[in-house]
Amino acid sequence: MPGNARRSIGVRAPILFISAIAWMMLLVNPGSMIALIHCPVTTSWASPMSFKMLVEMNPLSSLAEGWALMLVAMMAPTLTAPVRYILERSFKRRRARSVALFFIGYGAVWMVAGAVLLSTELLLSLLAPRSLLPAIMVGVVAFVWQCAPAKQRCLNRGHNHYALAAFGLDADLDVFRFGMKHGVWCVGSCWALMLFPMLLPVGHFAGMAAVTFQVVSERLEQPRPPDWRLRGPVKLVRILVQQARMGIQGTITGSAVLPTALNPRR
Repeated sequence: MPGNARRSIGVRAPILFISAIAWMMLLVNPGSMIALIHCPVTTSWASPMSFKMLVEMNPLSSLAEGWALMLVAMMAPTLTAPVRYILERSFKRRRARSVALFFIGYGAVWMVAGAVLLSTELLLSLLAPRSLLPAIMVGVVAFVWQCAPAKQRCLNRGHNHYALAAFGLDADLDVFRFGMKHGVWCVGSCWALMLFPMLLPVGHFAGMAAVTFQVVSERLEQPRPPDWRLRGPVKLVRILVQQARMGIQGTITGSAVLPTALNPRR
């Protein structure tokens, strides 16, 4: 196996394992997901009292915990390339610390974004409790954003890998800033997609899985000129189809070789 492919697998495997653990935690404990407990609304308009009740029934600590778990499950698979970049440009004794600082910077940006998205979820859930309408509205916004040139600009910036210092405090600050910058462009690219499954009255896991598939596929694409076009998970679908074909061909080849090996006359 070539060295680059071996290093790529060495980075991808633990990241996917962490993501899988987060998914299993969500499956085992669905209450940890971004799913609000709705308070009864007795009026046709959102009152300050009903908003207060909604906040009290959904503690910020539990919302933040659920958001962090959702973030790890959905976004960790997109971080293989930047983590590999950091490992290749860090001394062995600094690699663990550098990767940790990158994650801290990246996570800090997403937690701030999460505060905005959670507030939006609270407000929309108060205005239309257990309704599909907020999800439909955000889905339309997400579709438009998927096609917009600004979305492509964010994706392109997400491919930028900055020069990293090798020693001392400068090295620590560089990887931390790298994580924050990567997080900013990731939020810019995915904010509407991330909000959509949060607003679904049912089918949270299906929505999360679909969004994860989309964002992972987007990270596999090369930078392109910003323009209006539909951006779907074409790259990842193509890879999975190719892998399936290779697996089928390998099975057929193995089945054809086995009788020959067992029959010495042939």
